[in-house]
Amino acid sequence: MPLGKNALKLEGTEMEALNVGFVGLGNMGAPMAANLAKAGCEVRGFDTAGTSAEGVQMVASAAEAATGADVVLTMLPNGAILRNVAAEILPAMKPGALLLDCSTVDVESARDVAAQAEASKLLFVDAPVSGGIGGAAGGTLTFMAGGTTAAFTKAQPLFDIMGQKAVHCGDAGAGQAAKICNNMILGATMIATCEAFALADKLGLDRQKMFDVVSTSSGYSWTMNAYCPAPGVGPQSPADNDYTPGFAAELMLKDLGLSQQAAEAVDADTPMGALAHALYARFVEDEDGMGKDFSAMLPRFSARGRTS
Repeated sequence: MPLGKNALKLEGTEMEALNVGFVGLGNMGAPMAANLAKAGCEVRGFDTAGTSAEGVQMVASAAEAATGADVVLTMLPNGAILRNVAAEILPAMKPGALLLDCSTVDVESARDVAAQAEASKLLFVDAPVSGGIGGAAGGTLTFMAGGTTAAFTKAQPLFDIMGQKAVHCGDAGAGQAAKICNNMILGATMIATCEAFALADKLGLDRQKMFDVVSTSSGYSWTMNAYCPAPGVGPQSPADNDYTPGFAAELMLKDLGLSQQAAEAVDADTPMGALAHALYARFVEDEDGMGKDFSAMLPRFSARGRTS
């Protein structure tokens, strides 16, 4: 397969000779794996749901995907599943190979798997992502990475293919810590943005005028300027597609839960994070938020009064 602009070398070997095992081909994993295949990697994939990805050779198990691979990349739902998959694939990996976990999980699980990898003479990087399904498909993800310098360096060529930026945040677990803190801000900020639009509506303020002011004033934020929850206002966003998920509310709930789990573990006071977690739990579990984008908080607030 010819190599494009992302053709790179890994320890003196052309990317077309790089063998990658990919476990977890869901909405995020499948386009990431497809981008690696398009760039010249030989990718073998496995997913328990039987999903596939363009250019990826599907195999019968996670262990088979990992056998002989230079890098095994995982994109999994939670820490418990990561631990189970690691128990299966680490014995199958060749010495010196890299386990690159791009899941969003708890810090403890990431550090535990890192220790197991080190004991098996393997490299490990936890590198959760930001950018959503669109970023995965477009190869514009941001990676927050934790691990040794040697492990991060080995992962860099893959980051260059799948994303636009990778930040080495520190030792194992630091990537998860960065993702958890980032998404705690994101969840709380989206709630505040939705509340402000709902209040503006009841004050008789036009939504476009609201956006024109806030997007260039001190209320500027990513949730306002890049991912506006009001349909027809600002750049195209899930709000313009009936809140079909770009980042589902239940995934935000998961990440906010991780933030509160981490805060409890280190005795950190995070009242805004705790309130955001409680509001998303109510939205997803008791209201109609399941399966909607996390910005669908706007119609929720618009339909409610102060004592609802």
